Amino acid sequence: MKTDNLLKQRADRVWLTEAACDLEDFRIEVERTTQLGDYPHAAGVEKNVLIYDGASVLKAAATEEGRRAVLAEICEAFATGPGVVVLKRAYADTAVIDAASGIFDEIINEQHRTNSGGGDHFAKPGANDRIWNSLEKHCLKDPENFAAYYGNALIALVSEAWLGPSYQMTAQVNRVNPGGAAQSAHRDYHLGFQTSAVIEQFPAHVHRLSPVLTLQGAVAHCDMPLESGPTLFLPYSQTYVPGYLALKRPEFRDYFDRNHVQLPLSKGDLVFFNPALYHAAGTNRSEGIKRVANLLQVSSAFGRAMETVNRERMSAKLYPALKAMLADGRLSEAEAACAIASCAEGYSFPTNLDRDPPVGGLAPKTQAQLMHEALAEGWEAAALTAALAAQSEKKLS
Repeated sequence: MKTDNLLKQRADRVWLTEAACDLEDFRIEVERTTQLGDYPHAAGVEKNVLIYDGASVLKAAATEEGRRAVLAEICEAFATGPGVVVLKRAYADTAVIDAASGIFDEIINEQHRTNSGGGDHFAKPGANDRIWNSLEKHCLKDPENFAAYYGNALIALVSEAWLGPSYQMTAQVNRVNPGGAAQSAHRDYHLGFQTSAVIEQFPAHVHRLSPVLTLQGAVAHCDMPLESGPTLFLPYSQTYVPGYLALKRPEFRDYFDRNHVQLPLSKGDLVFFNPALYHAAGTNRSEGIKRVANLLQVSSAFGRAMETVNRERMSAKLYPALKAMLADGRLSEAEAACAIASCAEGYSFPTNLDRDPPVGGLAPKTQAQLMHEALAEGWEAAALTAALAAQSEKKLS
């Protein structure tokens, strides 16, 4: 009996489940009040969200000692604080924003003309206009504007506060048009893009790790009064470790709907938040505001393997061997799955979401899934080789 108890306690510590998520435990985490005195560089607190003045932050960070103090404060705001900060007037010259908005409008218009462009992970198709990989498209269309836009010292400061140096920037534009409905509440990449069945396969320490590998942000490209639907946030929700699974449950979604906060933004403001914070784009109830934000997703330098591996070539070579060994009993299906896991790419990202959109879920088909499909259906080797090549081509920008 003692051994049985130990085994269960250990399993409960290591494996999180959707069924074990408890709303009362969650409420203890989120029903806190942000104290301005704990964040001396902040200009204020609104609806539990920390508000910073962009110029004041840069002035405070002008010395090495001051910079480290600001970095530490913002880091703790994301980790154990409300999880979200707003930096007002982050772009002193909003002409840079206006020029970028013109570029984004051109891209969206071209997407409409060619019936291309991506949908939204968390909203109904057609509700929003989305530019996937706006970072690259922006840079290629107008490198000078790109330099002025991303030359913003506050973007760099906040990114470094959470991720350290050598981070990687990506970005996606989201335009919510008048009448565009709210997104469903969610957490973001990585675990936030998976089903409960997948999430439950990752031990608890990975649930803690995922949020420190990325940072979410947004540049406001227009004034965003509340009726235009700026992002809904639930401060402190990032601290609930089983939170990726909890949001699959109706009582947690209902709690978000009843308790989220929403702040108006001005053109040139920046918002950054822990990717595990519960959030959702709001409903645009305005008569004529096309609410445009450039969504920044910044990634840790450490989210990559040491070696470059040509997994497409390996998978094409391995497939005939797997097929033959399964056919004559030299390999079980379980052993074949292990071999595929060591060979093929088992993760959907990074990809080109214009050409490789999620179909039937939140993430596109992986290389490993393609190999399993081929084995199950008895494809010829040439068919898999062609499918692997087509899949790799779709992922290129």
